[in-house]
Amino acid sequence: MGRFFSAGPVNFWRGLSSNMLSRMMCDALHEADSGEGVIFLTDIAGAPPYRVASLLSHKHSRCEVISGVTLPLIEQMMACRETMTSSEFRERIVELGGPEVSSLWHQQQKIRLSSSNIICMSINPRFL
Repeated sequence: MGRFFSAGPVNFWRGLSSNMLSRMMCDALHEADSGEGVIFLTDIAGAPPYRVASLLSHKHSRCEVISGVTLPLIEQMMACRETMTSSEFRERIVELGGPEVSSLWHQQQKIRLSSSNIICMSINPRFL
């Protein structure tokens, strides 16, 4: 089972450049990663912290990005953080958070499914 050994905030404020935010989040990633991955918890999908975390997750295979997270949800999940792998944590927080909470992984799965549906729907039997 994976264990999360550390956690820390990355403060984002209006006017902070994307480059500076990216550096801060990259530093936090390397500081927090004990070799078992990192989970970025963000409040708003599509906001700069979410976008930067998403880009970092493409470079670091053991990164999870969760959006829609609230302080009460974080408090609820704290008891689970040392007993779950990052993928188990991702599934549990999305389940507990309801429709407002999602993960980059879940969003990518939706895109893959909708893309395959589009491909299937574009096949016209009259041309076969």
